[in-house]
Amino acid sequence: MPPSADPPFASRPQNISLDELAEAFAEVIGGEPHRTESVASDVVEPVADDPSAVETLATEPEEKPAEPDHCPISPRTILEAMLFVGNRDNDALSPTKASELMRDVASEEVPPLVDELNRRYAADGAPYRIVGEGNGYRMTLCEEYRSLRNRFYGHVREARLSQAAIDVLALVAYEQPITAEKLGRLRGKPSSHVLAHLVRRGLLRVERCDPKRRTASYRTTDRFLSLFNLQSLEELPRSEDSPS
Repeated sequence: MPPSADPPFASRPQNISLDELAEAFAEVIGGEPHRTESVASDVVEPVADDPSAVETLATEPEEKPAEPDHCPISPRTILEAMLFVGNRDNDALSPTKASELMRDVASEEVPPLVDELNRRYAADGAPYRIVGEGNGYRMTLCEEYRSLRNRFYGHVREARLSQAAIDVLALVAYEQPITAEKLGRLRGKPSSHVLAHLVRRGLLRVERCDPKRRTASYRTTDRFLSLFNLQSLEELPRSEDSPS
């Protein structure tokens, strides 16, 4: 039995053209070949006898990719970044600390930068502002967004300070730095547990005066000033007989 004839595509040349491929296909289905020359030439390159097409393609400008947003680095933007990030202890950023982290910027230049940022926020309708807290600054949401903040963090339960805690805070505020031993003598009772509680609340901080003797003193924090609406310790009420 003689071998059957190979199908049209059995030994297809490597460089077959679209027309040859169409003719082979038409032979198989018994129809007329579909001419693809005009379509292919329109897709691959402009018509040779139409110079305007070549000129159009040559003069059409290429679409440039959109440039990414650029944030210029300046003392103002660096200060904004520091306030946005905050610090590990959640303390307010003092002008002195801010100037130490910026090149060629003095501490007295920080308040004008804060004012400039707040003007920009107000003009843009931003929901945040920079507020003074103690001897420093903090970025916070505007008051009208308090309810939104509470939705994220839940309602903040206001805790009342005991009379013992208030007494200890008052003594530390006026006598700082003060050791637990001296505080106990002034109160007439041990105060270590109250001091530890106030340190956990962030109202007092521990200061190691003499590492060799392991002597610890206590001072108030910026959170203490914020709680009592004070800008500095100089605003503490004093009697006429008390030293300034």
